Amino acid sequence: MKRVLITGAAGFLGSHLCDRFIKEGFYVIGMDNLITGNMENIEHLMPLPQFEFHHHDVTKYVHIPGDLHYILHFASPASPIDYLKKPIQTLKVGSLGTHNLLGLALSKKARILVASTSEVYGDPTVHPQNEEYWGNVNCVGPRGVYDEAKRFQEAITMAYHNMHQVETRIVRIFNTYGPRMRLDDGRVLPAFMSQALRGEDLTVFGDGSQTRSFCYVDDLVDGIYRLLFSDYHLPMNVGNPSEISMNDFGKEIIALTGTKQKLVYHPLPQDDPKQRCPDITKAKAILGWEPKIDRKEGLKRTYEYFKNKVK
Repeated sequence: MKRVLITGAAGFLGSHLCDRFIKEGFYVIGMDNLITGNMENIEHLMPLPQFEFHHHDVTKYVHIPGDLHYILHFASPASPIDYLKKPIQTLKVGSLGTHNLLGLALSKKARILVASTSEVYGDPTVHPQNEEYWGNVNCVGPRGVYDEAKRFQEAITMAYHNMHQVETRIVRIFNTYGPRMRLDDGRVLPAFMSQALRGEDLTVFGDGSQTRSFCYVDDLVDGIYRLLFSDYHLPMNVGNPSEISMNDFGKEIIALTGTKQKLVYHPLPQDDPKQRCPDITKAKAILGWEPKIDRKEGLKRTYEYFKNKVK
């Protein structure tokens, strides 16, 4: 049985990855310091003999006894609310944490996939964003703690690949949604859904013309799985290129929930991206991957989850 370490295992994406690798027959070692993760996300895995959990901060030395074949590094605050509240921890997990895990991969001769993000593109001047675009990032702005942590993470990962021949993979994740997202994490989808379900008006920042592209979590996990087992070591976009404005997205949520709320407008936060849409040409060509679950179906599944949580 191949052994895989998944950091950030109790988080939204990490927990879904644990499920996928258990399903595929791996022995899964989950690791999380729980500053943003939630044990409820993995409690169904705890009784399984092919799963173990380590409550540990990856910015400190990481030791895993025995063989280790794969590492997926998904430990990091990922929502604006979290990384603005925890800027130092965000920078440390992207730098020290990634360094520790790359060192572990080197010592174990394991393949490592690190989770980067579309935020490396900043407020883009190229649309849609392809992997060759270097980005437009304000490194000293409020979002810089997350953006630069991820940019450094990519750089040190490539350094380990080139210097030590570590087998590395880098996934650039675009907006993803689905069950197990936190209601209070500040991202647009849980914010809209929780407001609608509570009978509150939906908060739109700016004039609502800014766009996002939402990928359902099952599709994203499949793309990550395929990338891990591919031969491609450069950064790769994984996301859904179906783009929508925040105005139209808010209206979709209101229609889905059957509520009577309206959109209310607040000032746009500093450096908030005006457009976000992945160019997934490489993922299609190299991985044979593209999203299968459209937004209507994905939102319906997510709504059922949030409906119970708000109750």
